[in-house]
Amino acid sequence: MAWRWVLAAILATLSLSLLGSAYDEFTSDTLINNVVQDPITSRLYVGTVNALYQLDQSLHPEAHTRTGPELDNRQCTPPVTSCEEAVETDNHNKLLLIHPSKDTLIVCGSLYRGICSLRNLSNVEQLLYFSDTKGEKSYVASAEEGVSVVGVMSYYFNKDKGNFTVFLVGGRTAPIIEASAVQSNPFTLRYLHDFRHVFKDEGFVYFLFSRTLGAQDSGTKNFTFISRMCENDHNYYSYTELQLNCSAGNKYNKVQAAYVTLPGEALAKNMSSSGWYGPVGAQDKRLVEIIGACYSTKGQINNKSAVYSPYSSKSDELCKIENECGAEFLPSPLASRAEFALATDPVFTKKGLMTAVAVAVETENAVAFLGTTLGEVLANSDGHSNPEVYGRAPGENTGDKVNKNLLFDTSLTHLYITTEKKVPVQACHLKTDCQSCVAQKDPYCGWCVLQGKCTRKGDCPRAEDDNTWLWSPNQQCVQIQAFNPPNLSCRKTECIACVTSEWQCQWNAQDHTCSDRDVSVDGADSCPQFENPDPHLIPVGYLIPISFQGKNLDIYKDHTFKIVVLYNCSLGREDCSLCKNADPKYSCVWCANMRSCVYRELCQSQEPAQCPNPKITEIIPRFGPLNGGIVVTIKGSNLGIKKEDIKKVTVAGVDCVHQGDRYSVSTRYSDSPINQGVVEVEVEGDRRGRSEVLFTYRDPIPEKVSPLKGPVAGGTVITISGKHLDTANKNDVIVTVGGTPCEVLSFGSEITCETGVYKGQKVPLESLRVSVRYGKSTTKDVPVTFNFQYSENPKLTDYSPKTSFVCPEVNDQPPLSPQGRGFSKAMTAEEAQAFVGDASCKVTILQDDKLFLEAPSTQPRARSKRQRRDTSSDPLDLTIKFGNGEWVVGSVNYERKYEVPLAIIIPAVIVPMLLFIAVSVYCYRRKSQQAEREYEKVKHQLDHLEESVRDRCKKEFTDLMIEMEDQTNDLSEARIPFLDYKTYTDRVFFLPSKDGDNDVMITGKLDIPEGRKVIVAQALNQFSNLLNSKTFLINFIKTLEGRPDFNARSRVYFASLLTVALHGKLEYYTDIMRSLLLELMEEYVHSKNPKLMLRRSETVVERMLCNWMSICLYQFLRDSAGEPLYKLFKAIKHQVEKGPVDAKMKKAKYTLNDTGLLGDDVEYCVLTLQVLVHGEGPDVTPVKVLNCDTISQVKEKIIEQVYRNLPYSQRPKVDSVALEWRPGSTGQILSDMDLTSQKEGRWKRLNTLAHYNETKKKNALLEDDKVFHLVRPADELDEVKSKRGSLKAKATTKAIAEIYLTRLLSVKGTLQQFVDDFFRSVLCSGAVVPPAVKYFFDFLDEQALKHDNVEEETVHIWKTNSLPMRFWVNILKNPHFIFDVHVTEVVDASLSVIAQTFMDACTKTEHKLSRESPSNKLLYAKEISTYKKMVDDYYKGIKQMVPVSDQDMNTHLAEVSREHTDTLNTQAALHQLYQYASKYYDGIIQSLDEDPAAQSKQLTLRLQQIAAALENKVTDL
Repeated sequence: MAWRWVLAAILATLSLSLLGSAYDEFTSDTLINNVVQDPITSRLYVGTVNALYQLDQSLHPEAHTRTGPELDNRQCTPPVTSCEEAVETDNHNKLLLIHPSKDTLIVCGSLYRGICSLRNLSNVEQLLYFSDTKGEKSYVASAEEGVSVVGVMSYYFNKDKGNFTVFLVGGRTAPIIEASAVQSNPFTLRYLHDFRHVFKDEGFVYFLFSRTLGAQDSGTKNFTFISRMCENDHNYYSYTELQLNCSAGNKYNKVQAAYVTLPGEALAKNMSSSGWYGPVGAQDKRLVEIIGACYSTKGQINNKSAVYSPYSSKSDELCKIENECGAEFLPSPLASRAEFALATDPVFTKKGLMTAVAVAVETENAVAFLGTTLGEVLANSDGHSNPEVYGRAPGENTGDKVNKNLLFDTSLTHLYITTEKKVPVQACHLKTDCQSCVAQKDPYCGWCVLQGKCTRKGDCPRAEDDNTWLWSPNQQCVQIQAFNPPNLSCRKTECIACVTSEWQCQWNAQDHTCSDRDVSVDGADSCPQFENPDPHLIPVGYLIPISFQGKNLDIYKDHTFKIVVLYNCSLGREDCSLCKNADPKYSCVWCANMRSCVYRELCQSQEPAQCPNPKITEIIPRFGPLNGGIVVTIKGSNLGIKKEDIKKVTVAGVDCVHQGDRYSVSTRYSDSPINQGVVEVEVEGDRRGRSEVLFTYRDPIPEKVSPLKGPVAGGTVITISGKHLDTANKNDVIVTVGGTPCEVLSFGSEITCETGVYKGQKVPLESLRVSVRYGKSTTKDVPVTFNFQYSENPKLTDYSPKTSFVCPEVNDQPPLSPQGRGFSKAMTAEEAQAFVGDASCKVTILQDDKLFLEAPSTQPRARSKRQRRDTSSDPLDLTIKFGNGEWVVGSVNYERKYEVPLAIIIPAVIVPMLLFIAVSVYCYRRKSQQAEREYEKVKHQLDHLEESVRDRCKKEFTDLMIEMEDQTNDLSEARIPFLDYKTYTDRVFFLPSKDGDNDVMITGKLDIPEGRKVIVAQALNQFSNLLNSKTFLINFIKTLEGRPDFNARSRVYFASLLTVALHGKLEYYTDIMRSLLLELMEEYVHSKNPKLMLRRSETVVERMLCNWMSICLYQFLRDSAGEPLYKLFKAIKHQVEKGPVDAKMKKAKYTLNDTGLLGDDVEYCVLTLQVLVHGEGPDVTPVKVLNCDTISQVKEKIIEQVYRNLPYSQRPKVDSVALEWRPGSTGQILSDMDLTSQKEGRWKRLNTLAHYNETKKKNALLEDDKVFHLVRPADELDEVKSKRGSLKAKATTKAIAEIYLTRLLSVKGTLQQFVDDFFRSVLCSGAVVPPAVKYFFDFLDEQALKHDNVEEETVHIWKTNSLPMRFWVNILKNPHFIFDVHVTEVVDASLSVIAQTFMDACTKTEHKLSRESPSNKLLYAKEISTYKKMVDDYYKGIKQMVPVSDQDMNTHLAEVSREHTDTLNTQAALHQLYQYASKYYDGIIQSLDEDPAAQSKQLTLRLQQIAAALENKVTDL
C-alpha cells in the first residue's frame, strides 16, 4: 500500500528539531484554550477564556474581541433573558474552525450550552452570525470547562437542496454532533468520551478519542479508539470504532494528542520492516475486516465475537444494503472488541505525561515536537532505528504544561508552542562550530563546509554534493591538516609592488598588469620608473625648468605620460575675491596693476591686503511683498571670500537676514528682506557696495481665476490675474485650491498653475478658496466670487473620428470630383476645404477615395497676384486643404458662352438618337431570344438536378442511418473512446501552443540536472506556497500584463500553467478568477464597450475562465454531451469517406464546407476488400473502399475497420503497415508512388486501386514532377496544346461549377438529426445542467444588476462568450480534445461549418442573408431561428433554477481537485511559471515593494529566496 500519511499519536511519537534560541511571544491575561492557523494568510486565531485574538504570523495582535463573562447558567435554556438562575459566567473557548472559502471563523464557547457563532476571518471583531433561538439542535460544544472538543469542516448531500457545508464535532455529550442539525442520534453518556483529534481522508472522517468500556467501568480505566464514518453519512449508518492498544498489556491506554502527516523515507522503511506501524490505511484494513464480519459471519472472526454495538441495545440482524460510501450501511454504530484491537509496542517513553505533538519531515527524516506537562518541548528524531531526544525548546521553562495546540507556520521553519499563557515562535539552535552542530543529531541542522556555519540543508550551497553538508549520525567534521601555499594574490597595480610580492607575481610592461604568468619584467630593477619630478605644478606664462629621473624607459618610446600639471590663475577667477580664494599651492595673487589674477612671480607690484569695494550688478527679484519673507539673490563681484565676510545687508533701508548656506564666493548670495531703495552690502574690512538698480516693496493683489471648475482628478490649468502678481520669484510662490497644492507652471503678470488631485473621499459640494502665498509671510486669497469648484471626473463615452492619417493621398483628377485615398479617416465634409482660385468651394460629399465639390457659379480670381496679371481665360488652380496639408490637384476652366442656332442643334441631337435606338432594339431582341434558350436549358437541368438531389438525400440518409445503427452497436460494445482527465486537460490547455505535442507540459520532461532536482523541487514547493498568496498572485499577473512583450499567446499559455499549478486548490483558483473578472468588468463597463468583454482571450483571466469551464464540464461531457458529439463526428466522417476525397487538395465530394467541395464529377465505384492481417490469424475482414482511393486512404480505411474497437492512439499508423495485393498466386506491394505512376505533362498522379487494374507502363521518376490525386489546381494547368473544343469545355465547366453546391444540401439533410441531437444535449436546461454553468451565469446576472449601463442583451453576450463561444465551439471544432480520435482536414472543414452555425445561434444579432452571403451561412439559414430560441430558452431555464451556493461550488471543486490533481504535471507547471517570474523578476519585485499588503507578508523576501535557490539569482538577502 502506498504511504499517504501516518497518524502520530502520543502513544507512538515522532520528533522535530528546534530552529533557534530567540523567540517572540504573545501573552494572554486568561487561560489559552485553542489556537488555529489560516493556511492561506498565516494568521493565528487564539481562543482564550472570555476573549478571542487575531495575530499575525509574528504574534503581533491585529484584532481582539471580548467573548465573556456573560449572564448564563447550565440550568438555563437559551435564550437566558428570562432565566432567574443566570449569573456572570466565564466563556471558555471550546472550538475554533476556519472556513476559508466563506472567509469565516467558527467560534464555539461554553456559554449558552455550546452555541457557536460565525466571525469575519479578516477581522474577528466583526460578528457575522449568532442565534440562541434555534433550540437544542444548535447546542454544539460542551458547557463543561474540562471537556475537550474537536471538529472538522465537512458537507452532506441533500436531494432537495444539494450539498450543505457543515462541521462535525466530537465532545463529551456524544461522540458526534452535527452542526447543521440534520440529525442527532441519542448516544448515551455512559462511556465518558474524551476526544483528542479529528481529520478527513478520501471521503471518510476519523475521530481519535478515549472512553471507558461501559457504565460499570466509569472512572476506572480508559481505552483508546479510532472511529470512522462516511463524510456524507448524516445518519451515522457507517460509524465504526476500532480499539488501539499501545504495549502488550495496554499500559499506555489513554490518548493525549495526535498529528497526521506524511512520513519521512527513513521512518517509512523502519515502520514497514518492523511491522509495528502502517499508514492510516492499516486501520482501514482492520475496520473492513470488522465490518465484513457483520455481513458474512454474524459478527464473528475465527469463531470469536469480534464486534458489538456500544450505543444501542437492539439485537437486529446487521443490514446488508450497500451504501455509496464503501459498502457500509449499519443499523447502529459498531465497535471492535478488545481481542481484535490494533496493537503495537511503544518506541519512546518518558516519565510524566506528554500533552502535544507536531510532526514534519526534514532531509528524509521524520522529526517532531513533544510537549509535556512540565512546560518542556522535546525534539525527537526517528531518522534511525533508535529514536532519541536531541534537544529542548529554548527559553524560560515556566512549568506550565504545553497544551494540545502545537503547530508549525506555513513555511515549516518555525513552531508555535502554546503553554497555558504564551504562544512563542521557536527556531533551530545555531551552533558556532562543526562539532556542536553535528553532535545535537538534529535532522534540521548540519555543518555547511563551504560557508563554515551550521545551517539547514536548503540554505547550504551545493548541499547535495558529498561531504558538503554534514549531518549526524553518519558523518564527521572536516579537519584541515595542512595547506600550501599559505596565501595567494596577484592583484597589484604598481610594478615594484607586483614583482616584490611574496606571491611570485610578474609585471607586464606592455599592458601595465600584474599576473602570475612569465612576462617581460623579472624583478624590481627592471621596472620602468619616473622618479622625483620637480616641480609638480607649472603656471602658464612663466618659464620654469623641470627635472625628473627615469629608469627602464626604453620600451616606452613614442609614448606620452602625464607627470606634471599646467594651470592658469586667471581662469575662473575674474575678481579679487575669487583670486584670494584659490588654493595656496597655486601661488595665485591679485595684481592691482594688471587688474587680474596671476602667478606670484608675474606681478611686479605688491598684492593688496584687501580687495576693492563690492560691486552689485544684479538683484533677483526686483519686487517683493510688503511683509518680506522672500529670498533675494544679489549678484556681483568682490562680495567676500567666505560667508563670514558678509557683515550686513540692507534692502531699501531694511535689514536683510543673510542665508549663509546659499552663499557662493564673490558672485552671489541670498537673503530674506522684510518702499523702494537700493541694496547695500557690507563685507569684511568695512567695505561697502551699493546697487544701481532699485528694489521695490509692493502688495500683490490676485483678482480673478479662470476657469472656475475642474475635475477632482486634477490637471486643470487655471489662470490667476490681478495686480503686481510678479512680485518675488516663481520659487517663492505657492498656490493652493482649498488646501490642495496647485503646481505653478508660469509666473509673471499672470500666474498659471495645474490643479492637483483632490484628496477628499467625496466631491466637495462647496466651491474652494484659491490662495497665493508669497514667501513665508504673505498669503493672498482670490475673492470669493472666483472660488474654484471641483466636479466629478468626466467620463468618455464616445469619440469621433476613430481613425486618422499621416498624410492622405490626393490624385490629379478632373475638377470638382478629386480622387485619392484616406480622405475620411480623420476628416468630415464640414472640416475639409477646397478652393477654385481665391473662392471657396463647398464640399458636398466626402468619401474615403473621392470627394465632390460645388464650384462657384461665377468665375473667381486667381489666388496669387502673379496669376491675376495673366489673361482671364487661363485655368484656375483647384486646391484641396486637409488640416495643415494643402494640395493643388488640377485646374478649372470657365468657358465663354457661345450661342448656337436652334436649327443646327435639333437635327444634330435627334438623328444620332434615332440611330442608337434602332441598333439597341435589334441587339435586345437577339439577346433575349438567346437568353430564353439558355433559360429553358438551365431550367431543365435544375429540374433534373432537384429530382436527383431529392432521391440522393433520401437514399443517403437511409444508408447513413443503417451505418450509424451499426456504429451505435459498436459504441455499445467498444464504448466511446473518451480521453482520461490528464490527456484531456493537456490537449485543451497546451496542444494549441507553439510547441504542440512537444510542449513540456504534455511531455512532462524538465531539463534539470540530477544534482539540483531536490533543491529545485523544494524551491518549487515554496513557489507553490507563494502562488497561494492572493496578494502575490494578483501582483504577479498584473505585472506581466503590464509588460508590452507579454503578448496574447504568452497570456494564454501563462493562464494554462496557472490552472495546472493551482488545480489542487480550485476553490482558491476560482476566487482569484472572480477577483480578476470583477476588475475586468469594471474596466469594460466604465471605460470600454461592455459587449466586447470575454470576446477573446486577450487577458489572463479570460483564459483562466476558459480553462475553468473546461475543468468543470469534463464530467458533463462524459455523462451527457459526449455521446451525441461522438455520433456527429462519426456521421460526418462516414459521410465524407463514402465519396471521393482528394488526398492532395483536401477536398471531398460530400462535405458541408463550400471551400472544401470537390467541384468535379469523379467516376468511382465501391469495392469490398477481403483483408487478412498478417500474424493475427486466418480471419478475413471485409472493408469497403473506393477504387479512386489512394493507397494511403485504403490503408486508413482498413485500419479503421480492423481496429475499430481500439482508440486511435493504440492503432498502427499508416506508414507502419504495408498493403499487399494478391489477385492470384503472386502478390504485389501497393504504394502511392512507384515506377508505374501515370504522368500528364509535368504532373504525376497518385496511385489508386483503379490504377493497378489498368495496363502498367513504367515511367522514370522525375525530381521536379508535381503530384496530384483526382483533380489539378485550376490556377496551375499545364501550358500544353488543348484538344479540339477543350477551351469551350473548360469554360462550360467553370460556368456551372456552382451547381455542385447542391451537394452541400444533400450532406446537410443527411446529418441534420445528428446536429440537432448534439445541440439539444448542450442547450437543454431541462436535463442536468453542470453546477459551474449555473454558478457562473448567476455571477454574471448579479454583477449586471450592480451596473446601470448593462443591458439584458449585454448579459446574453457575456454568457455566450463565457460558455458557448469559449468552450463548446472549441470542443465541437476539436473532437480530439475529448476523444481518442484522428480528425482529418476534410472532416474538420465540416465541423467548422456546424461550429459557425452554433456561434450564429448564440448571438442576438439578426443576420440578413442575400445572394452574396457565404454558402455556409445560407446552408443553415432556415434552422438558425430554431437554434436561437433553444439558446434563449436555455439561458432562461438556467436563470430559474435553484442557485448554487459558494459552499456547494467549493465542495464540487474540491472533489475535482482531489480526484485529478495527482495526475497532472504540477511541478512542470510551477517550473514553467517560474520562468515568467524570472523573466519579469525586477518588475515583480518593484510591484511587491510598492504594495503594503505584500510588505506585511514579506512576499518580496520569499520570492528572493526562491530565486536564489532556483537559479542562484543575486538578491539583497
